[in-house]
Amino acid sequence: MLKRLRLRFVLVIMVLVTGMLCLIFGLVYHFTQENLEAESLNMMRNVASAPPHPDRPGEPTPQVKLPYFTIQLGPHGELVATGGGYYDLSDEAFLRTLVAAVLEQDAQTGLLERYSLRFCRVPNPMGESLVFADITSERSTLHHLARSCVLIGVLCLLGFLGISLLLARWTVKPVETAWRQQRQFVADASHELKTPLTVIMTNAELLQSPSYDAASRAQFSRSILTMTQQMRSLVERLLTLAQADSGQNKAPFQPFDFSALVADALLPFEPVFFEKGLTFSSQVQEGITVNGNAQQLQQVIDILLDNAQKYASSEGEVCVSLQQTGKHSCLLSVSNPGETIPAAELKNIFKRFYRLDEARQRDGGFGLGLSIAEQLVQAHHGRIWAESRAGVVRFFVELPGRVS
Repeated sequence: MLKRLRLRFVLVIMVLVTGMLCLIFGLVYHFTQENLEAESLNMMRNVASAPPHPDRPGEPTPQVKLPYFTIQLGPHGELVATGGGYYDLSDEAFLRTLVAAVLEQDAQTGLLERYSLRFCRVPNPMGESLVFADITSERSTLHHLARSCVLIGVLCLLGFLGISLLLARWTVKPVETAWRQQRQFVADASHELKTPLTVIMTNAELLQSPSYDAASRAQFSRSILTMTQQMRSLVERLLTLAQADSGQNKAPFQPFDFSALVADALLPFEPVFFEKGLTFSSQVQEGITVNGNAQQLQQVIDILLDNAQKYASSEGEVCVSLQQTGKHSCLLSVSNPGETIPAAELKNIFKRFYRLDEARQRDGGFGLGLSIAEQLVQAHHGRIWAESRAGVVRFFVELPGRVS
């Protein structure tokens, strides 16, 4: 599909470029042809308006730049005189043939294709002047122009073909990345759902067996309930990400006390940290106001605190800080002791279903929490990132906010 998309992109560009080049070169050719014709006719009229010199037929006119000759006709169409220094005008039969060809066309100007001549008829007191100009050089100029246009056009098309191939690859790359991520997302989601479904099916089959007692059946029912709750949690998180991707989770924003929200969010986690033997400390600057959705930012804080309690080293200290960092920005940080995360992995941890250690035992998570947090922070025009140094992992959330 992506190859066809790139091919269509290249074809569209090449069709547009070919059309533009044909239009441009066609206009250049057309205006050049009209300009040459206009200059030729102007020259011929100047020649016709000059006084005739029947006694000096070979005298050139200073303004003439093209091969030409003139034929002066009398009142009754008889050949009176000729002039011009570029042709042999001794063949009177040939001259009368030219005059007859001009009179047949019954036009003031025109072309004699057979002889490669352009004519111009100008009446005068003596009768009529016929001026003939050779158009061989004009046609040669147009021929060279057409050949140059074709050559330049081919080179331009080859150049644009190369550029369009690069543009197609560059333009389709985000689509290719999104397509690959979507396929990976579907595969990971299917994998995450497969395990609880297998457990549910196995326990349901065991429930139907008459060889187990009531206690075993109760255990099977609890396992089914646990796996069902786990699947529900996963589906809810997937729905949150899907809504974020489609922009459907845009809740109305309003100013609220972010400092109070952070302080309230810490309370449920204090006993959790205590049970795990972790020290907990916080520094929350009061009075910081943020324009946003309190429920979504509450979810971000819960994700970061839950992440800290899951992966913090035992007997370490979890620190939470909220400070004003500028006139219109505030910074929330959550740090916990843990294994140092390589710099190359700090961005990957925000990918969906991503885990640093795939072999790590299940901890009740799906690798979606940080992805959801990133989506929600970006929806609030903020940014989230992670740092890891000297055995301490820190997550930072920067949001537009100010001290009220």
